[in-house]
Amino acid sequence: MAKPSYLTSPVASEGMPAGIPYIVTNEAAERFSFYGMKGILAIFMTKYLLDSSGAQDLMAENEAQAWVHIFNSAVYGFPILGAIVADAFLGKYRTILSVSVIYCLGHLALALDDTRVGLSIGLTLIAIGSGGIKPCVSAHVGDQFGTANQHLLAKVFMWFYFSINLGAFLSTIATPWLLANYGPHLAFGVPGILMALATLFFWMGRKVFIHIPAGGTEFLRETLSWSGLKSIASLFIIYAFVAMFWALFDQTGAAWVLQADEMNREIFGFTLLPSQIQAINPLMILVFIPLFAKVVYPLIHSVFPLTPLRKISIGFFVTVPAFLIPAWIEMRIDAGASPTILWQLLAYTLITAGEVFVSITCLEFSYTQAPTKMKSLIMAFFLLSVSLGNLFTAAVNFLILNEDGTSKLSGATYYLFFAGCMLGTAILFIPVAMAYKGKTYIQDDEATDPS
Repeated sequence: MAKPSYLTSPVASEGMPAGIPYIVTNEAAERFSFYGMKGILAIFMTKYLLDSSGAQDLMAENEAQAWVHIFNSAVYGFPILGAIVADAFLGKYRTILSVSVIYCLGHLALALDDTRVGLSIGLTLIAIGSGGIKPCVSAHVGDQFGTANQHLLAKVFMWFYFSINLGAFLSTIATPWLLANYGPHLAFGVPGILMALATLFFWMGRKVFIHIPAGGTEFLRETLSWSGLKSIASLFIIYAFVAMFWALFDQTGAAWVLQADEMNREIFGFTLLPSQIQAINPLMILVFIPLFAKVVYPLIHSVFPLTPLRKISIGFFVTVPAFLIPAWIEMRIDAGASPTILWQLLAYTLITAGEVFVSITCLEFSYTQAPTKMKSLIMAFFLLSVSLGNLFTAAVNFLILNEDGTSKLSGATYYLFFAGCMLGTAILFIPVAMAYKGKTYIQDDEATDPS
């Protein structure tokens, strides 16, 4: 039998897998492309969108917010299809490489056509490409580890998240500036170039990656087995609650941007663009990741055992005041004042803390709780929580939109509504987390009871 051209199982080593630098570099470039493009969508739709004749064809604010959340929902809904293709047929590596090409074409469409047609084609292709990649990349990270070095998983997932936010920070600073100074063609074109580089970086790591073969019929057998269905059902209950967190968090790229447009954005003599304020989130992530690992988590753990589900629960409660602050800002705006952007920075601090508690924890938790042939699929179900959260927000924005473009939930009531939803979710999650039972799976291990 011919020797396989790629490694198909983790190498017995206590050190860092050789493929990790390629994955982390790829993720930083891909996230630059995604967050750079997404960060300017709301402003593009409300200030730059044209029709086929070159005349303005702008959207109302609630309409733009709704479409941004529909796009987010599609991005995080397509992972189900990508996961099935990866786990059953192509494997993670080939799936990632294939859909990356579709991803690049989506960026090209946005860069060339600033009408609703170009917007629709570009966002559809990006949703397919990004959605296909998402469940595979995070699972591909975990696939590089075996029993000997599984203790490094938590550290690597933090570095993986660090690379995501480094790319997001740089792009959220750069692309709004490109849009304001050079227009949408260059602003969308630069993220497209970064996506092409991301594809190249990933291809360069092919010879050192662990390529876990596609499961084929074994994937179907494991998925439809009692343990497989039980894993999906148990985790999906958790993810249904996580969806509400994303319903709030992803409004930082839509409602919060439009709110920032009405605020005093001058800091130390420099005036930020409305879309640039989002850069505080990935910047804080870069600071919070080591801070939480070295200080916050050990401090909390000294008071009570800090399990993954307890981290998620804390994150839910932290997110509630993050939406009370924008509600207060709206009250000030409605009174004719121009509040300083520093108030939004405080809100970003809280919602970023919530993200560390919820999102990073869910990444590692999802991988370890997924049966060995279902890693990408379980990651896709976690990402589906983002899709469901954005669908909820999009539905709310469409339902409150009046015919004249005004809103039924105007001003502070909009933010108070979502803060109330998050508080109810946080309270209801407590007994669900206490009742959860699961098992931990690593690629070359038998299932073990979680510690």
